[in-house]
Amino acid sequence: MTSAEAAERTRRRIDALWRIEGARIVAALARATRDVALAEDLAQEAVADALAQWPEAGIPKNPGAWLTAVAKRKAIDGWRRAERLDERYREIAGQLQPEDDVVWQPVDDDVLRLVFTACHPVLSREAQMALTLRLVGGLATEDIARLFLVPVATVQQRIVRAKKTLGAAKVPFETPEPNEWGPRLKAVLGVVYLMFTEGYAATSGDRWLRPDLAGEALRIGRILAGLVPREAEAHALVALMEFQASRFAARTTAAGEPILLADQDRSRWDRAQIGRGRAALARADAVGRGRGNYALQAAIAECHALAPSVEETDWPRIVLLYEALGRIAPSPVVELNRAVAVSMATGPETALAIVDRLAGEGGLRGSHLLPSVRGELLARLGRMQEARGEFSVAAALARNGPTRKVLERKAADAAPGGAPPS
Repeated sequence: MTSAEAAERTRRRIDALWRIEGARIVAALARATRDVALAEDLAQEAVADALAQWPEAGIPKNPGAWLTAVAKRKAIDGWRRAERLDERYREIAGQLQPEDDVVWQPVDDDVLRLVFTACHPVLSREAQMALTLRLVGGLATEDIARLFLVPVATVQQRIVRAKKTLGAAKVPFETPEPNEWGPRLKAVLGVVYLMFTEGYAATSGDRWLRPDLAGEALRIGRILAGLVPREAEAHALVALMEFQASRFAARTTAAGEPILLADQDRSRWDRAQIGRGRAALARADAVGRGRGNYALQAAIAECHALAPSVEETDWPRIVLLYEALGRIAPSPVVELNRAVAVSMATGPETALAIVDRLAGEGGLRGSHLLPSVRGELLARLGRMQEARGEFSVAAALARNGPTRKVLERKAADAAPGGAPPS
């Protein structure tokens, strides 16, 4: 293996490691240093050391422990250089004495503390989400920018400013007292939802799914729901994630290629997980406050989960649920999804009018979602040349490799002599 090949192999291994363990590494360092910004900086410095050393020295048996140990050494060295030989230094450094054979034993609660710290009220909602997706979700700034449909530079500025704000406000790395949860819970739930969404359908990269990220979001959601049993939306978010995660096994081929809903083998859906989703939605309803954002989304997912096929899905009910969702949480994506449901309930022509109105409003400019849906509707109406153009535009906008291939295939199928529309 050449040095370039070894370096590329190391980079891919570190990328995979960071997606799986990055949040726990940063959380462990934040618990030790009591400084979230410093924790991420130390972790990134350790990653840089790994990129330099592992191609020649080899990847250690426990790479997560290696990164954590190196980052802790850097923390101690930094304190020494700054001559911070006070009681705080002696206390913390005594706990951080690293050993080469350190065992990586992440504490689950540390990740939850990291989420609550990143969602502190001193930060704006946009900063809370960007910082948590970066620290907990391990997403690159480019991925976060695509999630929010904003420039990369904007996300970078939000993250840098957020870390400085946490430091200036001396925000502690801890789970807040129960009476302080209210201002943070909505933001925390929003971030967990975005984490799961990125795991369910990755915005970029060469994988359509990121089960590791979705699984972490579901784990955090379950912890939250257990801690706040009277918060209906916490249970509802868990229900939504359970329903969606139940389809993971059927959503890709063995080679990782996407399988769309109409083509999925529903016998592979996890019925036990669907049952957990229904139980979580029942707990949300039992609170007696009416269905909110996540509960309505969970109810839509439940309709899909219980339907024997696409054709036998209760599409009129889904349309009603989307209409309700659009009133309490309006967004272009919700309206686009309503258009899809309308097309199944009453036909593509009515739905196309909704999509054309959305296109005129420009709320989804730069996203592949709107042209991909418009292409589907045009294909169903037999307007294949227009459909091919929409699918081509959508493919050019898609940043996720498997998604782009699906759209390119649809564009080819819409060409003269291509496969008939499904």
